[in-house]
Amino acid sequence: MQEVLIGKAARRSQRLSGKLRYRTKEAFWGVVCVLPAILGFLLWQLGPIVGSLLLAFTDWSVAGVPHWIGSANFQRIFFNDELFYKSLSVTLSYALLSVPLTMLFAFALALLLNQKLAGTRIFRTIFYLPSTVPVIASSVLWLWLFNPDFGLLNAILDQLGLPKQQWIYDEATVLPSLILMNLWSVGPMMIIFLAGLQGIPRYLYEAVEVDGGNALHKLWHITVPLLTPTILFNLILSIIDTLQAFTQPYVMTQGGPNNASLLYVLYLYRKAFKEAQMGYASALAWILFVFIAVVSFLVMRSSRRWVYYEGGER
Repeated sequence: MQEVLIGKAARRSQRLSGKLRYRTKEAFWGVVCVLPAILGFLLWQLGPIVGSLLLAFTDWSVAGVPHWIGSANFQRIFFNDELFYKSLSVTLSYALLSVPLTMLFAFALALLLNQKLAGTRIFRTIFYLPSTVPVIASSVLWLWLFNPDFGLLNAILDQLGLPKQQWIYDEATVLPSLILMNLWSVGPMMIIFLAGLQGIPRYLYEAVEVDGGNALHKLWHITVPLLTPTILFNLILSIIDTLQAFTQPYVMTQGGPNNASLLYVLYLYRKAFKEAQMGYASALAWILFVFIAVVSFLVMRSSRRWVYYEGGER
């Protein structure tokens, strides 16, 4: 009897040892498979991030040797740099106007394209196509559209008997013009809203109809509450993307006229690559990083009050 028990214990020990060796081997090959991604993150993302943080406390100007100057860059930014506050003001104005307008426009398009009508798929493709155009190419196209002398937009205004505009060539209209151009590429956001709309159960709308509700009741009591997770997702991405806007103003306005379109990242680029103040630009980049992180955190915290998930959870 004792020999039988010893044999069972030995076999059990062998099985456990085999499982342990298998799991160890599986973990080893798992690490090997993800190692390129880990190394890529450490070398090409985490490394530059840490490097930029160190450079933010130096006076590095690319050609010379960086010298440690402590918080001098940040003191100069907050107390002696008028263009910092100008670029911050322009960026906030741009974001406060662009984010809600872009989301409303994308949501409205998604509602229209969610209808079961003939040719809907064709229109979905048409409205998505502009987002596939390279940003540089679309910016050059919009330069022609905004041209005050022979641009298409002013030609349309002239045909309607309306006064022509200077668009991106006037301080008062340059930001609205850039926001108008930004509506051109709402395709990805529209698709995300459309996916959210198609995930709403049909029987909820039928219940509203049974209770005598109309289209507005369906929108306000069914569509919007059940779409709040999608709204939150698009809102976070839109805020981050808008606060980092760069390409269009760089190609079209260079921050003008009179710094009226000097967005924050464009100012950062100017300091880094035109004035060769890499240490100063790194400090600007970290201020932007902290600002975006704080705004994203506040939006996520506020989502507890207005985002509804399946099952009634918030």
